[in-house]
Amino acid sequence: MTAVLTADSGDIEKIAEIIDEAKRMGIPVLPPDVNESYAQFTLIKGSDDASDTIRFGLESVKNVGTNIVQAIIEAREQRGKFSSIADFAERVHHKDFNKKSMESLIKCGAFDRLGERNELLSNLDTILEYNRESQKASRGGQDSLFLLSPEIKMTGFQLKRADPTPKRERLQWEKELLGLYVTEHPLTEYATRLAENHALPLRELNGALRNKIITVAGLINGIQRITTKSGEPMLFVTLEDLTTRTEILVFPKILTKNPTVWQEEKIIMVRGRLSDRDGSMKILCEEAMEIA
Repeated sequence: MTAVLTADSGDIEKIAEIIDEAKRMGIPVLPPDVNESYAQFTLIKGSDDASDTIRFGLESVKNVGTNIVQAIIEAREQRGKFSSIADFAERVHHKDFNKKSMESLIKCGAFDRLGERNELLSNLDTILEYNRESQKASRGGQDSLFLLSPEIKMTGFQLKRADPTPKRERLQWEKELLGLYVTEHPLTEYATRLAENHALPLRELNGALRNKIITVAGLINGIQRITTKSGEPMLFVTLEDLTTRTEILVFPKILTKNPTVWQEEKIIMVRGRLSDRDGSMKILCEEAMEIA
């Protein structure tokens, strides 16, 4: 399965389907981890009482290049797993390692076992200073970082406390940097409500439902606004659920009924007629309501 994920790494929808299938098989798929991930998707064998897991590869992270990934893997293979964020900053040296790459690794969850995401982000400048001074000491042949300021000596540094990152923001970071939600989809917590309203998973939309009234739900991923020939606004909305996405057509009369529903990142429920005109499935919206 890891080979299939790697082969399809450029197809986000395909990866989402494979991940969903893996989860149904009882194989958790987890975000990248600096102590376990390699460049590509990796199967992590579980112990006797733990199941196998699949880790995202470090090269899956936006803004993190191959050179940085190799530097992380080499440092880990030379001296073992990183024991703390200070240990990581002290041992991973590369000219391409910068604030953007470190920020991306933190936000996607690659350091979750070494620190809370928002706390690490709040201390990012201190972490990077420690890394820079570590590289200087290494180039100078020093065995310890005696030149560091008192608050970040070789023994590490104290992280300033920060409020934990809200779950919705963590998930949005994963989507931004990995291309999809990994630890959980924002829609998951509303599963019971969606079932009660008979909302269909988007992957079940097919020709047999053509011209039928259906109910679906998802997160608004994109909005294109156009003006009709009569000068009225209408929308083409991209709606995504746990595994796939579809297009929702919002005609002027429907848009004027509830215009505030149509905003990116909102979770909505849509009732409408399924159409496959022009060869692609789309839903002609008749009613919409905001869930979150």
